[in-house]
Amino acid sequence: MPDARARLASVEIGGRAPVAVMGVINVSPESFHPGSVYASDAMLQAALAMVDAGAALVDVGARSTAPYRATEISEAEECERLGRAVERLAGKLPVPLSADTARPAAARTALEAGAAVLNDVTGLADPALAHEVARHDASLITMAAPNPGRTLGAPVATVRAVLTEALARARAGGIGEERVVLDPGIGFFRAAAVPWHDWDVAVLAGLPALCALGRPLCVGVSRKSFIGALTGRAATEDRLAGSLAAATVAVLNGAALIRTHDVRETVDAVRVAERVRGATP
Repeated sequence: MPDARARLASVEIGGRAPVAVMGVINVSPESFHPGSVYASDAMLQAALAMVDAGAALVDVGARSTAPYRATEISEAEECERLGRAVERLAGKLPVPLSADTARPAAARTALEAGAAVLNDVTGLADPALAHEVARHDASLITMAAPNPGRTLGAPVATVRAVLTEALARARAGGIGEERVVLDPGIGFFRAAAVPWHDWDVAVLAGLPALCALGRPLCVGVSRKSFIGALTGRAATEDRLAGSLAAATVAVLNGAALIRTHDVRETVDAVRVAERVRGATP
């Protein structure tokens, strides 16, 4: 697998660095997994517990981006939620904060409040997002997204093409490749000719082809709907075992960063998987 390396703020991703784990803090009541949502008085304690369990970064989200849920909120509300959450955590954690948003105003609010990484689920569809990242000298995780008007072909080939375009947008926006990590968008391609769970399985199996893009991969499978479809577990709180299995597959296939709601358990799975990956001829 390619020896791709990046830095998300102070955290080295890929190369010879251990596979990193990023914990998820949500302040959006609409989020698909209620267990990821924290009230303001519990947020700092939860984030510190994630760090204690081995999280190298903490990702903060204020608006659900699950493509199968009607959860839209205004940009002003997202800015207020996200800014308040980042301010509550900034300077109190020994690891960098990532802001999960695809709106330029919310990105600006979070980066000015102390976030050092932008986690964008649109493949930089809005060029202003890249501008905010570059202007704040931040790092970027950008995800493959089935933006309007795109024809969806074979899963791995489609995701590779989308990520190639996102990487080109990052370059055009002045973001150095050494600060960019790519995400294959597990759970977001719902309108393809194949069922979404088959799409996600194919992408997980095809991660080595995406590693060839030369950027470390961030994979988020935690408690997602394809796991429910494969296991018959309708409730997100019942999907931990499936999530750990999927995270293990992702690491064996080259993932350098795993985004999860369950840091302690995922760190254990990641450590075993990367040891096996390192021993594989």
